[in-house]
Amino acid sequence: MTQIFLIRHGETVWNLETRIQGHLDSPLTETGLAQAEALASRFKSQRFSALYSSDIGRAYETARRISEKNGLSILTEPCLRERHFGVLQSELKKTLPTRFPEIFHYFKANDPDYIIPEGESLKQFSERCITCLEGLAKKHVGERILVVTHGGVLVSLFKHTLGIPLSAPRHFLSLNTSINVFSYQDKRWTLEVWGDLGHLHGVLAVDDSSV
Repeated sequence: MTQIFLIRHGETVWNLETRIQGHLDSPLTETGLAQAEALASRFKSQRFSALYSSDIGRAYETARRISEKNGLSILTEPCLRERHFGVLQSELKKTLPTRFPEIFHYFKANDPDYIIPEGESLKQFSERCITCLEGLAKKHVGERILVVTHGGVLVSLFKHTLGIPLSAPRHFLSLNTSINVFSYQDKRWTLEVWGDLGHLHGVLAVDDSSV
């Protein structure tokens, strides 16, 4: 069995603005940096076989704080990136209905097969995430690893594990620096912990997993 501690990056400027990030980036806010520090302190003395991170700055900066305290080197994986939102990247979500009405229709409906122009479909993104995470799990059989990534990646694995259709509305939260623990064995995923924020002690955490 492999145990994966899957973590969302700290709060960013664009999270607060509800601006779509995707493969673009936005710096961590002061709150986001505080979240990352609190996360790093929690993992300081815990043992893991490896620390993986998306190569996008907001995830890498969160992982860097963990690395500084824990001593683990960061292994970057492009396949851990957020969904590529194509022409929607950098847009404010509130402007989508007027600026991109047709794309917004499919985006809001969670149409799994609709490919955003210059981006990915929800199905393509989910398949990328699951393939990536299964590859890491098979590489670290009998071990436990840390993986710092994005809200959409967390949501993809959550739905895959629980058998929730990609098109289903999301009735759960995926918060900044939340700790989510999954195990993988015999080609099956099991959810052990979801949304652990015990390290924050009152620090706010934004939920906007689609950006």
